[in-house]
Amino acid sequence: MSSLEARDAPPGPAGELGSQFLAEIREQPRALEGLLEHEDEFARVAAAAVERGTSLVRMVGHGSSDNAASYGVYAFGILSRLTALRDSISLTVYYGTELDMTGSLVIGLSQSGRTPDVVEYVTRARRAGAFTVAITNDPASDLARSAEAVLPLGAGQERAVAATKTYLNTLAALVLLAAHMAGQGRRCADDLRAVIGQLDTVIPELEQRIPEVALPFAFVGRMFVVGRGVELATAREIALKLLETCRVAAEPLTATDLAHGPVAALDPFFPVWAIASHDETLPAVLEAAARVRETGATLVASGSAAEWIVDPDYLLPVPKPPVPLLSPLLSVIPGQLFAWALARAKRLDPDRPSGLSKVTFAR
Repeated sequence: MSSLEARDAPPGPAGELGSQFLAEIREQPRALEGLLEHEDEFARVAAAAVERGTSLVRMVGHGSSDNAASYGVYAFGILSRLTALRDSISLTVYYGTELDMTGSLVIGLSQSGRTPDVVEYVTRARRAGAFTVAITNDPASDLARSAEAVLPLGAGQERAVAATKTYLNTLAALVLLAAHMAGQGRRCADDLRAVIGQLDTVIPELEQRIPEVALPFAFVGRMFVVGRGVELATAREIALKLLETCRVAAEPLTATDLAHGPVAALDPFFPVWAIASHDETLPAVLEAAARVRETGATLVASGSAAEWIVDPDYLLPVPKPPVPLLSPLLSVIPGQLFAWALARAKRLDPDRPSGLSKVTFAR
């Protein structure tokens, strides 16, 4: 029995709380198909970026879009051999620093396309010589009009406040653009189609299992979510979902960061979620998980290499994708479903988190 299972939990979920959130988790394979319908547009924008002599990729966004940008750093670095960064909006928009962005590919990320400072950043970057691209679910939005090129997410309308399918499609958009810039776009698209099949299998399987896993966490108020490399984006996104839908103060950490101070905070009632995937970062994640076990903290293991983690309290594996770089498109699924199930166990509505709202479009 895990440390958390000794605690009393409230009775099961009531009503249809979170039905829209769950529906959109289920829709993610079809949403990804919608993105791939625009593959030729990704190829054209990639060719234009190469022709413009791109030497640096700057990405800006908030919330889930910013989390996806963490993944973009690796997608462009691994595939296109380009330095990519989550750029500072404040430096340009609020402090008014004028930078020469010649040679930069600037990517504005926004589901709605109406995030004011993202729009303003892209507008200024275009004036500063950057090749600007909007990745948005609304190709007629303010962000789309401010950029030179637009890549639609094609996710369909997303009504739940907490992003799911638009996050997944943003990951896919970034890796597909990076792959086309590297001359590997067709192969990447084929790999993404294979991931769609894996999503069709793993989402219903985990949906049946996770409510029982989530119930013992109903009184948890804090958690660390640990990833490394491409899975740092997943750690950030799972932490955000727990924070905004479940009122859990979840903090994302790299596997190495955990050992540099935060491990001292752990105790049997401070759970840790570890994301392990089959790539070069796996040894660091396994080491971090071992440190967690030494503290007696409850340990949740997820990812395609979750079974490599020794003695977790909860095991939530996902399939191994065609290439390791696509792991985050699968590894985020347990976290999304856990947030849905835990919110319901806490009698919260993940469709409408307190104090939050959403601008959304059916595109």
